[in-house]
Amino acid sequence: MLAACGIGDSIKENYPLVSASGSGSQTSYVYRAAGETVPQVAAKLADQKHPEQQSEQSGDRMFLVYPDEIINLQKSPDNPADTLIEVDSKSYVQHNYNPSFLEGYLLASVIGSLFDHGKYSGGDYRGYSSKDTYQPQTKYRTPTEQDKKAAPPVTVNKTGSIFKRSKTADSTAVGSGSSDSGSTSSKVGKILRNDKSSSSLGSGSSSKSSSKSSGGVLKKKSYSAPKVKMGRSKITRRR
Repeated sequence: MLAACGIGDSIKENYPLVSASGSGSQTSYVYRAAGETVPQVAAKLADQKHPEQQSEQSGDRMFLVYPDEIINLQKSPDNPADTLIEVDSKSYVQHNYNPSFLEGYLLASVIGSLFDHGKYSGGDYRGYSSKDTYQPQTKYRTPTEQDKKAAPPVTVNKTGSIFKRSKTADSTAVGSGSSDSGSTSSKVGKILRNDKSSSSLGSGSSSKSSSKSSGGVLKKKSYSAPKVKMGRSKITRRR
């Protein structure tokens, strides 16, 4: 059965990863949407999975808030025709973002929930496009092979049957002609019935040789029922 796919996994499958920061529960991954504007990307992502809150439409920056991820969409500084899609974990936002900065985009209730109502004070960070001025706690790096991994692989559940052999079961294959442990030969013979009594007494060797020449299989000869003659008998009494 397939697990529900998060918005971050959907982004991984559709856009190239350009930078990464953090580890564990505090992660930030930046993807590039070439030739797409910020509102276009926001509409596409919102159609795939409806966010808890979406900031007002803007050509420069927009936020989409999900239960465990916050999407920070920014116009690319080096190529204004592209959009940078920053996927930040909730823990990354709590330890790096400036709550006052987010007030210009998100509702106060959402910001309060993000920072656990003052439990986390955040930092000065505002997003990847301004990381050199408002730096996060951990620097961004060129994505590693681990970072580049796509969405988690699909597990196919297969059903199999396991048969347990009985301790008393015969270990030989069916049709192998196994014999009892006390016997000296595994061959099974058949008794042939001959119509002529004279030939049955002295034909033991010839029967064996003929059976061997026919592939070792003893065939039972066909015969007809003996004819019985009905007659009269006379009983006399001795004097």
